[in-house]
Amino acid sequence: MFLKVDNLNIEYLDEGEGYPVLLLHGWGASYDTYRGVINTLKDRHRVIALNFPGCGNSDTMENPWTLDDYCNLVLKFIKALNIENPIMFGHSHGGRVTMKMVADGMVSPPKIVLLDSAGLIPKKTFRQKWRAKSFKIIKRVLTLPVIKSFSGGLLEKARRHYGSADYNAAPLVLRQTMVSLVNTDLRDIIHKISCPTLLIWGENDTATPLADAKIIESLIPDCGLCVIKGTGHFSFCERPFEAHAIINSFIK
Repeated sequence: MFLKVDNLNIEYLDEGEGYPVLLLHGWGASYDTYRGVINTLKDRHRVIALNFPGCGNSDTMENPWTLDDYCNLVLKFIKALNIENPIMFGHSHGGRVTMKMVADGMVSPPKIVLLDSAGLIPKKTFRQKWRAKSFKIIKRVLTLPVIKSFSGGLLEKARRHYGSADYNAAPLVLRQTMVSLVNTDLRDIIHKISCPTLLIWGENDTATPLADAKIIESLIPDCGLCVIKGTGHFSFCERPFEAHAIINSFIK
């Protein structure tokens, strides 16, 4: 199904009946990552999930977005479908959107579930700092007026070499959006989240490290952390039986 939001066709699904649950997916993914969760919940909940712009079959935005743009999209989506105070799930980038919306009072869910959530700027390793610094130097040189006209596609090659897989796989407008998002840190507002919050995290998550989960847990007053052993950034997909049991216990 599709819904028009600010001239963008947004793909979504709406399954089951009961108290509403809204699922927000991670960067570069789609609501398909939640299929196991959807099947688990739809027997007793109305489960709604949307694909962010540029994901699934949703339209891609024309200009780079900020985190506020994503929050506004979700808010308009909720109002358009008349979804009242849904329980909210957010994986990775979807978790970042969820925390921002709840902390800023845009929504008032009874509970939220954050799965390997983004939202903090993690400390970079020496290697990551060196790669970032190297790219900045190369970019500065290749964009000098004297060199720019002769550099051809060297700058794009440098971006592909130094950029992450997610960055390289995205079109330009999403790359620019990604840069804005990963440089947004929510730790100064997370303490404003007052509703019961469940964190589900992969023990070996390298995209959003377990250390981030512990910081988030310390900042949200009513919060609990469940670590799934031996899993990474998609912990709830890697060990679905364990994740679904935790989720069912939390929201029943």
